[in-house]
Amino acid sequence: MHKMLKKQLGKAPQGERLKRIRQSPHYKNGAFQNIHDTPNLTKGYSMRGVMYDFLFKKHPHARPMQPIPSVKTDLKALPLQDNILIWFGHSSYYIQLNGQRFLIDPVFSGSASPITGSNKAFTGANNYGAADMPQIDYLVITHDHYDHLDYPTVTQLKPNIKNIVCGLGVGQHFEYWGFNPAIIKEKDWDESEALSGNITLYTAPTRHFSGRAFKRNNTLWLSFVLETPDFRMYLGGDSGYDTHFKALGQKFPGFDLAILDNGQYNLAWQAIHMLPAEGLKAAKDLKAKRIFPVHSSKFKLSVHPWDEPLRTITALNDQQKVPSVIITPKIGEVVYLDNKQQVFTKWWEDIE
Repeated sequence: MHKMLKKQLGKAPQGERLKRIRQSPHYKNGAFQNIHDTPNLTKGYSMRGVMYDFLFKKHPHARPMQPIPSVKTDLKALPLQDNILIWFGHSSYYIQLNGQRFLIDPVFSGSASPITGSNKAFTGANNYGAADMPQIDYLVITHDHYDHLDYPTVTQLKPNIKNIVCGLGVGQHFEYWGFNPAIIKEKDWDESEALSGNITLYTAPTRHFSGRAFKRNNTLWLSFVLETPDFRMYLGGDSGYDTHFKALGQKFPGFDLAILDNGQYNLAWQAIHMLPAEGLKAAKDLKAKRIFPVHSSKFKLSVHPWDEPLRTITALNDQQKVPSVIITPKIGEVVYLDNKQQVFTKWWEDIE
């Protein structure tokens, strides 16, 4: 096996990590389990048919013909007291909250695949890199898929990362890649931890799966809640629709912002990625004041038109009797978390 590819694959949990995994109530029969039965494919679909459709059928507008617009913000010059969010396309974003810097699922290599040169980012959607990042207090990883845990990116970021927060077993990848085990915090669902800056981090379920090689579900996938005394946000990771959204809406008194999976969906794998209508339903379950739909506009991982996720969720929202507030920043645009009146454009409408 090529050395680079071997590194990309990471390492399966072992030793004390594996021991802790086996003690998790969510680990049964040698694998982590979702709350409810979650088929890889919807009934009536076959993997052979899905792969044939993806590889050989024509899918109009699956990649934009023009560059994705972006704003080049100097993250290192941002006042640390500002509570902000900056999106880097797909599910990668940066948060400043109560003086702490968070980086979630960064993928700056320009690829959503371990094979160099495959599944390239859309033109214009990869204008940020490791060199643009300031010191990161908490690198937060929702799960170990290549479009969320990017080996080239995290290894380039290594000198800048103070702490890593991830699901059970995912820390084995980081240790294999040379990170200090002392900075790695592995979490199960339904845990909490006090962070610097008077911030509490909670972990929660999602409905998804994990794995970087041939074995699936040997590491845990999760979502996060970041809570300060006067602000609460949900970092949703990848997820199909399920009861965990309503459970979180009952556990917490609503969310100021919910970042939700909205893109690379397909009826064939509806159990693991929400359709736009389900994303709106999840937001209602969470009692979210604002929604930020992510997982789009950078990589082609499904067959829908590249702009369909944002176009559809905003159109469906406009049809609701009580619409949700959806924020739609361009890549790199500063979102001011304390400004509930900040206005965003439907920037995708200007791109062919």
